[in-house]
Order: sequence, then C-alpha cells, then structure tokens
Amino acid sequence: MLKVVVNSTPLIALNAVNQLSILGALYKKIIVPYGVYEEVFFKAPTNKKIDLSLFDYILIERVKNAYAKELLQTSLHKGEIEVILLAQEINADLCIIDDYLARKYASLFGLKVTGTIGVLLRAKENQLIKEIKPILNDLIKNGIYISQELYEHILMLANEN
Repeated sequence: MLKVVVNSTPLIALNAVNQLSILGALYKKIIVPYGVYEEVFFKAPTNKKIDLSLFDYILIERVKNAYAKELLQTSLHKGEIEVILLAQEINADLCIIDDYLARKYASLFGLKVTGTIGVLLRAKENQLIKEIKPILNDLIKNGIYISQELYEHILMLANEN
C-alpha cells in the first residue's frame, strides 16, 4: 500500500465539492499530520470544519522530529512543514500539496508531489469519476482559484476539451 501524506488545501478543496472520498478510493489510506488536522478542524470556520477522525481511510499522525519543525520555520505554514517532515519520517511515496512554494520545498527534500488537480486526473484515469469539468467548475464556485490557462490545460489532459 502506498504511503500518501496530504496537506490541508487538497482536503478542503475536495471536501468543498463532496469529493473527499476520492482519496480513500485511490490510495486506500492517507496520512494527515496533526498540524493539518488542526488547520481543517480546530482553526477552520465553523461551516468549513472537517473532522478527519470520522473517516476510516484517514490516519492522523504526529511529526516525531520537533527540532526539525522548529528549524524549518520558513514562509511555509505549520501544516505544510509537517507534511514534508512526516513524509520524510515515514518514507512516503507521495505528498498531496497545492501550494507552489511548499511543493518546491517538498521536491527539494526528494519527495514526489502532486496536487488536487493531479488527484482528480488520476481519479478519472481510474474511472472513479466520469468528468473533471463539473468538479473544476464546483471548485471555482467554492473559491478555489484555477486560472483560465490551467483550466483549459486540465481539460485537455482529461480529454474533455
């Protein structure tokens, strides 16, 4: 089974469009650092809280190396730092992160990275969803920014243009 560590933005985006279950269907189990759990449950506005402990395919784990967490205080958020550190600690196969800078850091640490869009493309390849376009439209309606150029590129990759 793949070890997949997920950051808050993909969880928030997929939950907003009722597609969070795609993660369980694709990867069987996903791992979320405790710092990400804090972001999406304790710190989120009431109407956007996600109690990840209710999903049987989500494991919530704490980063063991607290010292490294302090050293990595950069322009990244706590959850992003924890995703990178936890992925290293458990030798993860994949990190799901949307933030550009966090993706760059993860790549510098030798981690394989994808984002919400990559998850949706893989879900379509695996016939878990029929079309990406309606989901993209829902993401945009829910405040997730997708440039027109990226939108068109995604539809081309998904053979929906």
